[in-house]
Amino acid sequence: MATSEDPRRAIVVGVAPDPDKRSMALAWAADEAAGRQVPLRLVHAEGVPTSGYRNTPVRPSWEEWNQALHEAGERVLEHAVGFVEDRQPQVELSALLAEGTPEWVLREQARDAAAVVLGSRHLGVGEVEYSPASVALPVMAHARCPVVVVPEPEYATQDPPFVVVGVDGSAHSEAAVDVAFQQAALHGAILQALYVRRPPRFGERNDDAADQEGYRLLSETVAGRTASYPDVALHQEVLVGHPVEALTRASAQARCLVVGTRGLGGFTGMLLGSVSQGVLPHAKCPVIAVPEPPKDGF
Repeated sequence: MATSEDPRRAIVVGVAPDPDKRSMALAWAADEAAGRQVPLRLVHAEGVPTSGYRNTPVRPSWEEWNQALHEAGERVLEHAVGFVEDRQPQVELSALLAEGTPEWVLREQARDAAAVVLGSRHLGVGEVEYSPASVALPVMAHARCPVVVVPEPEYATQDPPFVVVGVDGSAHSEAAVDVAFQQAALHGAILQALYVRRPPRFGERNDDAADQEGYRLLSETVAGRTASYPDVALHQEVLVGHPVEALTRASAQARCLVVGTRGLGGFTGMLLGSVSQGVLPHAKCPVIAVPEPPKDGF
């Protein structure tokens, strides 16, 4: 198992104890590290009992509890390392078995990471917010690098692939657009930049003006980026409805959905706290939450 540290910023992937909840996140992180030619760091927090521990009879002593958790965690990481080495053998790989809760460990790892990748089974709204099995929201709320939440089980991706980004005119969504362009360029995908406006209220007759304002905002947000990514095919669209529902529908079979976050514990606008928290239980593709600005890009 590789353990050496690399001075370059690595992609960090949280390794879940249950193998049924980690394969897609590992695969996404391994492929991304290979494509970007950056190191990959596998991180498992041994503060949560694993299936290996639960199947091992242990007397109720603190020392044996810790030892059982440590041994089970090592097995989890060994299996994860083997998975990545089989899938992307050229990736520079390291593994860390850390003490603490998953959300605390991954928040600390995010300090010097290029991105943090997490797996997520399809949870209900209450489960996403309150279940100890879900660490996505607390990590996304505080990380200063992009956080990628990859659903389990395997998701379908359209061919040719496309990337969806939600735009609302804020600096946070501009940071998300930067990452979305990078994703589209790296994976040869079409980029769909979407602005979602609310339906007109009773008595309002401003649909055309609202659409024009949405397209103006989209054009201003992508301005300059198309020159930097001339090979990325860009599609801009104004949708009407609730952002969570509209983006969830639009991102079906997408390679990923990119949204912006304020970070440092808070969210704004058409961003995390309303939209990203809403799409996590329903998205069938990876969700990339991008703080403003992401540290040294992604």
